[in-house]
Amino acid sequence: MSTEVNASKAAAGDFDFLNGEWSIHNRRLTDAGSNTWEEFPGEATCWTVLFGGGSIEELRIPAKQFFGMGIRLLDINQKAWSDYWVNARNGILNLPPQTGHFENGVGTFIARDTYEGKEILVRGIWDEITPDSCRWWQAVSYDLGATWQPNWFMNWTRKSQ
Repeated sequence: MSTEVNASKAAAGDFDFLNGEWSIHNRRLTDAGSNTWEEFPGEATCWTVLFGGGSIEELRIPAKQFFGMGIRLLDINQKAWSDYWVNARNGILNLPPQTGHFENGVGTFIARDTYEGKEILVRGIWDEITPDSCRWWQAVSYDLGATWQPNWFMNWTRKSQ
C-alpha cells in the first residue's frame, strides 16, 4: 500500500472545528497485540493559526503523565496536511508526520514508521465531527496496509463556554 494520499481536497480551515476547549475520553490498548483496553480522561486546547493553514493542539492527560502538542500544517503547494506530534517529555518534533486530507467529513492521515525493526503504517482518523464533538482514532498496520488494528480512540466533547 502506498502512503501517498490524494490530497487535492486539503484546504485552509479544515481543522477549524478543533478551535476551543475540549474534554477527552480516551480508550487505548495497553500494549501492541494486546486485547486489553484502558480508559482515562484528558483535555485539550486548540486554536487555528496562519489564516486556517495551521492548527495547534495542547493535549493534557494528567492521569498518564502524558502531555504534548499536535501541530497541523497545510502545504499549500502540495495541497496536503502534515500532522506532527511533540511529546512534552523531550520537546522533539516526531518525524515523519502523518499526511492526508479530509473527504466527506473524515480526515485520514498516514505515516510510515518502524516497530521492533519492521516497517509499519500508522493511520490517524478524524471523524464523527459535529459542532460539539469529534473523534480521533489511530490504527496500525503491521503488513503495510493489508489489515489495520485500531489501538487508540479519543472521543472529544467541547467544554461549555
